[in-house]
This record gives sequence, C-alpha cells and structure tokens, in this order.
Amino acid sequence: MFKSSTVTIVVDDLKKAEKFYVETLGLPVQFKVEGHLVQVEASGLAIGLVHPREGQDSHPGKSGSVHIGLEVQEIDAAIESLKSRGVEFQPIMEEEATRIAYFSDPEGNPLYLIELK
Repeated sequence: MFKSSTVTIVVDDLKKAEKFYVETLGLPVQFKVEGHLVQVEASGLAIGLVHPREGQDSHPGKSGSVHIGLEVQEIDAAIESLKSRGVEFQPIMEEEATRIAYFSDPEGNPLYLIELK
C-alpha cells in the first residue's frame, strides 16, 4: 500500500537544519526546493525539513511534536562519533531489548539513537 514514508519537520532556519542533518548526521540529500524544503534520507526514512511559506503558522522545535529514531548497530560508537561533531546526548536509557539515547537538532526537535539488543 505505502511506497515510502516521510517525517516532516518545520524549521525556522533551513540552512542550519540542512547543515545539521547533512554534515553532522551524514544523511544524503534526496532533493531540495530552494528556500523551502530539503529532503534527506536515513536508511529508508525520508525526512523533509520544511521552512514555512510566508503566512503559514509554524511551531518548530516544540518538544514532543516529532520524534525521529535512528537505529544503529553500536550505540556507544555512534554517540562518540556524533559527540565529536558537537551533538549533546541525554544519558542512555537501558531497557530489556533496547538502548536509547536522546538528542536534539538545532531547532530543539527530539531525535534518538536506538540499539536493539
């Protein structure tokens, strides 16, 4: 039924958001609409970074509005790599089948790394 999925994140500073997702996280750009949209790809998940058009109501960075999870093979190595690029993490949450570490993009949107045990 569904061909693909996209998570859309409204941002105030599209260039800053693009730099974070492309340079810091290392995600490739799928396509761009200059000044309005940058879509990146993360292991089958499309993430649309959208700057609202003039007159559109937006509330970027509101905690709890969007969560993006990125599964990793080795969470400790991934955290160290991203920390070296300036990403700050909350303590790892250990659960029975997972290890999860939350962090935020420059707009305050919540993301997390997850390692399945």
